[in-house]
Amino acid sequence: MERPVTIGMLKDVPEKWNTERNWSVFCEQLELHGRGVDVFITPECYYDGYAVTEQDWTVERSAEVSLEVGGERIAEVAALARQMDTAVVFGFTELLAGGFYNCALLIGRDGEIAGKYHKTHLQTHDHRFHRGEHLDAFDLDLGARGGARVGMVICADRRWPESIRMLRLNGAEICLMPTYGMWHDDNEWWMRTRSYENGMFVCFTHPNVSLITDPHGKVAAKLQSNVPDVLVHTVDLAEASGKHLEDRRPDLYGALADQTHRSAQKPFDPPRLGVDRGEE
Repeated sequence: MERPVTIGMLKDVPEKWNTERNWSVFCEQLELHGRGVDVFITPECYYDGYAVTEQDWTVERSAEVSLEVGGERIAEVAALARQMDTAVVFGFTELLAGGFYNCALLIGRDGEIAGKYHKTHLQTHDHRFHRGEHLDAFDLDLGARGGARVGMVICADRRWPESIRMLRLNGAEICLMPTYGMWHDDNEWWMRTRSYENGMFVCFTHPNVSLITDPHGKVAAKLQSNVPDVLVHTVDLAEASGKHLEDRRPDLYGALADQTHRSAQKPFDPPRLGVDRGEE
C-alpha cells in the first residue's frame, strides 16, 4: 500500500544576522509553496543565517538573533503551520539556559511541537554551540495520509554513519536534514549511501541545493539554483525497507558502542550568556 508524503524544502541563502529578511523569505516561500505539503524544511540555522561562524560574533549579539522555544517567533511558526496545515522543520539558534544550541524544531500541522533536535557532532566552526545529546525519532501526524516516523540530524551529523543509523534503528523512515555546509558532488554520494545503507529517505536541505535520496540509493529529486525557491516532491514511505537492518550482525559490532575505543577528545566548554569568556 502506498504511503505518499509530500516534502517542501526551502532553498535560499539566508543573510547572516538579518533575521527580519530571513523570516520574510521563509513566510513568503511557505505561503507560495506550502499548501498541500506535508512537511516544510528550512536550512540549518536559517533564521539567523548561521551567524555562529562570523568573526564579529559575540555572546551578546548571538543572543539578539537567537530564539527561545516558548517565545513569540516560535509561536508564529506554529500559527503558520496550523494555517498551512503542514508540519515545519525550522532551523535556528536556540537560547537555552544561557547557552546556544544549533536547533531543528519540528512543529506538527496542528501547531504543536512534535520534536526537537540539537546538533550532536560539533566541529571547530561550531564550538560556540553546546552539543546535543540525543538521536531520537518522532511520530508525525499527516492527517488523512496517516502518520510517519521521522528523524532529524543537522549538517555535519551526516558524516558519521552511526547518526542516521541510530535514527533508523529508532524507527525513522525518513531523515529531515537542515544543512549549511558542504553540498558538492561527493556529498550527493554520501547522502545516497546513507539512504541505501539504512533503507530510508534523506532530505538534504541546503541554501544552495535541495536534495532527496531514496532507499534504493538513487536521487529522487534535486533543485539547485541561486534564487529563493522550494523543492516540492512526493515520496512513498512504503519504499522504506528494513532489509539491511534485518541482515545485520550486531553480535559482531561491539566495538562501535565500546567507550574504550573512543579517541581522546579535547575539553569542550562553549560560551554562555552572562559569562565572561575573554576572546568570546
